[in-house]
Amino acid sequence: MPESVIIAWSDGQWTHAPASATPVHESAGVELDVTAVEGSDAWRHTAYGFIHDTEHALLAPLAVGDAMEVTFRAPWDGQFDQAGVFVQTDDEHWIKAGVEYADGHLGLGAVVTAVRSDWSVGYVDDWLDSEISVRVSRWADAVIVRARAGDGAWRLVRVAPFDGAATASAGPFLAAPTRAGLTVRFTRWSRSAADADLH
Repeated sequence: MPESVIIAWSDGQWTHAPASATPVHESAGVELDVTAVEGSDAWRHTAYGFIHDTEHALLAPLAVGDAMEVTFRAPWDGQFDQAGVFVQTDDEHWIKAGVEYADGHLGLGAVVTAVRSDWSVGYVDDWLDSEISVRVSRWADAVIVRARAGDGAWRLVRVAPFDGAATASAGPFLAAPTRAGLTVRFTRWSRSAADADLH
């Protein structure tokens, strides 16, 4: 992976304020414990018929040719608990990529939204107790999503169309559609050059 630069938590702006966001000082540096508001989520129309735009996403600019990577861990036990990376141009055009706990399984996937949402997901139950990293690379016409558990191999999650002329921002996100008390510890947020290859 290209050399990366740490992004300070203070460099981002929340789409919707979480219940709390508390810096945690540990030997590896400053981490951030973020607690979601009950009922927070991001979805538009498809299959469910509703629009939810109450996710907690801490966003900074993402230019064509850049990548962002977010690392985190959480006690996954609430239905639809979710965290990862959010990429947005406006309220109707965004991507959320990461993990979601549903029906007793941890799923790795992405929701790609262009007015309507489209969801792809697969189980990664062996990641339940791991520190997880999600990486998005912005190309001229696409966003490439990769993820891994711990120091494991990067897994290609999604190749999604994305308007290269649009102004976009990205960063860590979480949501808790069904409960209060989901706290995600974000351990790293960084920027680098976008991945050059898919394979």
